Amino acid sequence: MRREKRESGSFRERFNYWFDNHMAKGSLGFIRFLIVTSVALAVLMAGLIILLRFNEEGEVASVFWDSIATVINAWMPAFSDGGPGYLALMSVTAIAGVLFTSVLIGIITSAIEEKIIELKKGNSLVLERDHIVVLGFSQGEYTLINQLILAAEGKPACIVVADSMDREEMEQLLSDNLDIPKNCRIVCRTVDITDPTSIEKCSIETCRTVIVSPAEDSLVIKAVLAVSVLMQEKNVSDIRVNAIISRNEYRFPPSLAEAHNISTLQTNDVLAKMIAHSCTQVGLSETFRELFNFEGSEFYLIELPEMNGRPFEEVAVRLNHAVPSGVCRGGEVRLNPPADYTLQAGDKVLVFSEESDSAVLEAAPEEGVFEGGAVKMVNSEDTTDTVIIGRSESLPIILRELPENVSHVFLAGQEITQRERGRLEAVAARRNLQLNYYEKDPHSEEVLLELAQMARHIVILSDHRKAEDEADMEVIFLLLNFRDLRARYKLDFNITVEMQKEHNQKLVGAGDYTDFLVASSMSALILAQLAENPQLIGAFREILSNAGNELYIKNAADAGLTGRHTIRDLRLRVLRSGYILFGYVDDEKRSVFNLPLEAEINLNPWNDIIVLGLK
Repeated sequence: MRREKRESGSFRERFNYWFDNHMAKGSLGFIRFLIVTSVALAVLMAGLIILLRFNEEGEVASVFWDSIATVINAWMPAFSDGGPGYLALMSVTAIAGVLFTSVLIGIITSAIEEKIIELKKGNSLVLERDHIVVLGFSQGEYTLINQLILAAEGKPACIVVADSMDREEMEQLLSDNLDIPKNCRIVCRTVDITDPTSIEKCSIETCRTVIVSPAEDSLVIKAVLAVSVLMQEKNVSDIRVNAIISRNEYRFPPSLAEAHNISTLQTNDVLAKMIAHSCTQVGLSETFRELFNFEGSEFYLIELPEMNGRPFEEVAVRLNHAVPSGVCRGGEVRLNPPADYTLQAGDKVLVFSEESDSAVLEAAPEEGVFEGGAVKMVNSEDTTDTVIIGRSESLPIILRELPENVSHVFLAGQEITQRERGRLEAVAARRNLQLNYYEKDPHSEEVLLELAQMARHIVILSDHRKAEDEADMEVIFLLLNFRDLRARYKLDFNITVEMQKEHNQKLVGAGDYTDFLVASSMSALILAQLAENPQLIGAFREILSNAGNELYIKNAADAGLTGRHTIRDLRLRVLRSGYILFGYVDDEKRSVFNLPLEAEINLNPWNDIIVLGLK
C-alpha cells in the first residue's frame, strides 16, 4: 500500500513559517519587513482613493505622496482635506503609520540596547600592538597583573585580560583591588580561553607575549594549545607563550614547546623544593619573592665592555648598586661563575638591581683589595627534627631536598599506601633520614601539642586532591592552632605553610616564624618574570630546579663571617667560596638586599647571609 503524501501546511502555517524565518535574521530583517509592508499599505490606500474617485481635486501623484507621508508621519487628515471616503482611508493609513512608527522605534531601541550589552560583554576586537595578553582571571588573585603593571616602570603599556567572566565584573574587580597608573591600560574581554576562535579577538598575532594565568592543569594546557592553533592559522611564530603546569605528567614535549615558542615550568617540583629549604631556613620564601617580583630589585642583563678580559671577581668588587650574579655568553646564562672566570667581548653580565641602568662601575680597586680569603660555607652541624603534616604527591621531592642537618622526619595526617611508603623510605635511605609515621588524627589539641613538642620545624602541606578553598581552610585551621600552642606553652618551632590561594593567605598574615608558600602567588611572580625577561628562562629554571645553583640562607657564625665587613669585602670572600652574596638578614629578621659596596655591616652569630650557589 502506497503511503499518501502528507499535504503541505495551510496558507496560515506557510505564512507563519516564512515570517519566523525572516524574523530570525534579526532587527534588520524586521525593519525591512516593516518598510515593505508600510509602503504596500500606502500604495494600496492611494490606489483605492484614486479608484473610488475620493480625490476630488488632487492629482494622482499627490495622492500617492500624501498616503506615504501619512504612514511615515502618522498624521491624521484635516476635515477640509477631502470627502468622507478620503478621510476614512487616510485615517486607516494614519493609524497604520502610528503602529509602524511605534514598532520601528521599539526595534531600533532594542537593537541599540543589544549592541550596548554586547559592548559591555567585551566582544569587540582588540586593536592594540605590543600588548600583553593574560588568558584567565580568578577573583582574589591579582599578583600577576600587579607585577606586570610594576614591570612597565612608568612606560606606556597595555594588558589585555581575557576570561569567561563578564567584562564589567572583571573591570570592577581590577579597579577595586589594583592601583592602576595612568601609563598602564587594562582591557578586559569575555572569551572562552580554550577556543582559538574566541581568543582571536585579543589580537594574539600583534601582542608581545601571551601568559596563561595559573589555573587547573587541564585548563592551562587547553589554553596553550588554543593559542598555538591560532598562531599557526595566523602564520605567527615569534610570540612567546608562558604557562605554569603543576604536574610532571603534563610536561610539554621539548619539540612541541620549541615549535610553538612555549615556556612552561612544573610548579609542584618548584614548590616542593622551596618548602624543603624554607622549613629550616626561616625567611627563604620572602627571599624567593624578592628575587622574582618587580618591587625592589630584579634581574637584568647589562653590557660592560670595560670589563672585557677581566675576571668576574673584579666585576664583583667594582659593580655598585647591583649584584653581579652570572654571565650571558652565546645566549646562555651561566649563574655563579668562578671568581677567575674571564669576561669576553659580547658577554653580558646578569645583575640583580633596582633598575636596568642603576648599576655603576666604580674605578679600578687599589692594590690589595683581592687579598680577602675564602670562607667555609657550611651548614650547622646540629641535627634537627621535622614534622610534615598533610598529603602531597611532591613529598618524595621534599624529603630529598631537606637540608643535611635534618635527621628525623615525622609524617602525620597522611593516608600512605604500602607502595608509597616503599618509595618514601627509598628516598630517606639515600638521604640517611629516619622516617616515622604518626597515625593519630591531627585535628585535636592533644595530638597537635604532641606534634609541636616533637620537632623544631613543622611543615603543613595543602591537599591538592581537594578544592582549593577547602584545602586552604584545613591548612589555616592547623596553622592557627599551632600558633596558639606555641604562644601558650612557650614552645620554640617555626612553621612552613603551603597554600593554594593568595587571598586565603592574607586572612592569617605572616606571623612570627611562619613562612608562606602560596602556589598561585609564586606561579604569578614567575610568569611575570618570564613575560618581561624571556632570555632569562634558563637561569630561572636553574634557580627553581632541583639541580644547579640554588638560594640558601647561611648562618654567619657557621660560615665564619661574624664581625664587621664592607659589602665589597663580603662579596669577594663569599664569591671565592663558590657563592654569590645577595644580602643578609638583620637583627629584626628583615631581609636586606643590594647594599652599596662601601656599606659596612656587623654580622652577629644569630645573623644570616643570603647566597646563591651549589649545594
